[in-house]
Amino acid sequence: MLGLFFTVFGALFSVANPLGTMPMYIGLTEGSDNAERKYIALKASIYFLLILTVAFWGGKYVISFFGISIDSLRIGGGLIIASSGFALLTGNFSKHKGMNKQVKEDAYTREDPSMTPLAVPMLAGPGSISLLISLHEQYACLMDSVVVYLTIPAVGIATYLILRSSAYLSGRLGASGLNAISRIIGFIVIAIGIEYILTSVKAIVNSMI
Repeated sequence: MLGLFFTVFGALFSVANPLGTMPMYIGLTEGSDNAERKYIALKASIYFLLILTVAFWGGKYVISFFGISIDSLRIGGGLIIASSGFALLTGNFSKHKGMNKQVKEDAYTREDPSMTPLAVPMLAGPGSISLLISLHEQYACLMDSVVVYLTIPAVGIATYLILRSSAYLSGRLGASGLNAISRIIGFIVIAIGIEYILTSVKAIVNSMI
């Protein structure tokens, strides 16, 4: 059970990538005092928890309503996850999340950016949502499902701690350090995406044999 928890935690943390959200968080809270920055970080983490909780427990009903098979979801989610990893490797993570010029301008005019763009789409994006839906189907046993679910609040807590310490971490690591970590996480995320695609392709091929 402990091994499952840490495996899923690592996957979800890498796909959600709160470290990649740090620059956006710092920019959006630049004019806020320390208490306000911590409050925004807390709200973004809570929204992240709520969105992924709904996705984990209710996502299967959504894909069932649209007639989407779990293998199709994994392939689609794997492509999104892999492309997110590639965006991290190339330094285009914000653009990949849809943060173009117009969206950024809108984000900087918001009094409270905790829901959008921080929680959605920066943290709880299509990659993390599809990952959790497929994990819920993969670990259908109640005990396994609970263990997998507990990684969501765990990543939420880690996200809050990272965001509220973003100024310190950014100062200590610097741009080069953050870039190096993002590239390492990007490589891991690409591997996770490819693994999900291969698993689904193998399942489809085996069902045809």
